[in-house]
Amino acid sequence: MRRLYQHIYAAFLLSLLVFAVIAGVMWRYVLGDIEPGNRVGIKTALAEVAISATAATPSDLSAMLLQLQQRLGGGDIAVFTPDGVSVASVGGSLPPPDAPMDEGYTEERPTLDGWVWTLALSDGRVLVLRRPIDYDEPIPRVFLLLGATLVAVAIGAYPVARRLTRRLEGLKKAVDGFGAGDLSRRVEASGKDEVAALAVSFNQMAERIAELLSAHKTLLANASHELRSPLARLRMAVEMLQPHADKKQRQEFERNIAELDSLVGEILLASRLETLEMETELHPVDLLAITAEECAAADASLEGEPVTLLGEPRLLRRLVRNLLDNAHRYGGGTTIEVRLARDPSDAVKLSVCDRGSGVAAEERERIFEPFYRPAWTREREGGVGLGLALVRQIAKRHNGDACCVSRPGGGTCFEVELRERKRQGHLGRCTPVREEGLA
Repeated sequence: MRRLYQHIYAAFLLSLLVFAVIAGVMWRYVLGDIEPGNRVGIKTALAEVAISATAATPSDLSAMLLQLQQRLGGGDIAVFTPDGVSVASVGGSLPPPDAPMDEGYTEERPTLDGWVWTLALSDGRVLVLRRPIDYDEPIPRVFLLLGATLVAVAIGAYPVARRLTRRLEGLKKAVDGFGAGDLSRRVEASGKDEVAALAVSFNQMAERIAELLSAHKTLLANASHELRSPLARLRMAVEMLQPHADKKQRQEFERNIAELDSLVGEILLASRLETLEMETELHPVDLLAITAEECAAADASLEGEPVTLLGEPRLLRRLVRNLLDNAHRYGGGTTIEVRLARDPSDAVKLSVCDRGSGVAAEERERIFEPFYRPAWTREREGGVGLGLALVRQIAKRHNGDACCVSRPGGGTCFEVELRERKRQGHLGRCTPVREEGLA
């Protein structure tokens, strides 16, 4: 991709090149001049021919014109009658005069082919001479001067073109950083042109967005705190009622309280992941060990190879746990099969598969949206539609992605691709994992 300053710089050079060509053409065909000494010699030779050509026969006239051509060192010469008929000529063809001329009339003019002299003889005939232009300065020196001018302007134009676009590049970097989640990015609004006005507008927009997100985070934090306070009181009340409460009612209370507590935690985590403001240290994570622990707790089978990934251990554990909880809740009570491997592109592939009723094709993307639940799951116990949204957010935080695909033979596979956090700027795209060993 060509940069804007390269376009501007190329426009400078192209304009200068066109100017140089036009200047060369003008120098060659318009501004060129005959050396003074040569001009005098040509006029003298023409005057001598005019005296002797009046009474010369056509054959003598041709010999006389040939001698004149040799004397002048080249050129095209012709003699025309008053009505424009050529009497004698040497060299290339010449056009006849446009109109009859009075005796002694002399004309000297430049043309595209050189300089042309026209001389009216005493008998009414007209002598026409055309010679190439002789320059005061040699042609190579002229074009050398034009080339030097081109180089000088090219060197001087580069910093001008570069300065015009450097601020635009700074604005682009700020926009990219802001879009990546760095809400503190601002642009230096220097100058008084349109670029400076655009930088000011961007800073104002960034300030407003940062204020809105800050208010949003404050609201979430306060709401979470206010929600957890009554949850703690409810939990304490349930504990105090245990000797007198019905066992089923107590279990229902405990389940609802745990679900509300989990919902509050997931809302907070989703909000932090969305704004990319969770600053944690990266550690080498033994993903196989984490997956094995979670599979043992969920009674799922695991097939995989040792995989170490530089990432955030707590988030990766949450990713595996959410996938297993989802498979356990909607997998129809079948055995959950998990596979972990590293592919040739150095990406880590995690698959969690079940033999449940599956997910309709039109809902395989929507189930990763926060709080979205397919109609057939809304009547089942547990789940509020945040688990898979967190899975995708955590995967993207590790330069990967998550997707849902159908499983051959029935069921569903949730596939996650993860990459090293240190590989900034790369966002993986989920590609289906082959079903070898998971049938």
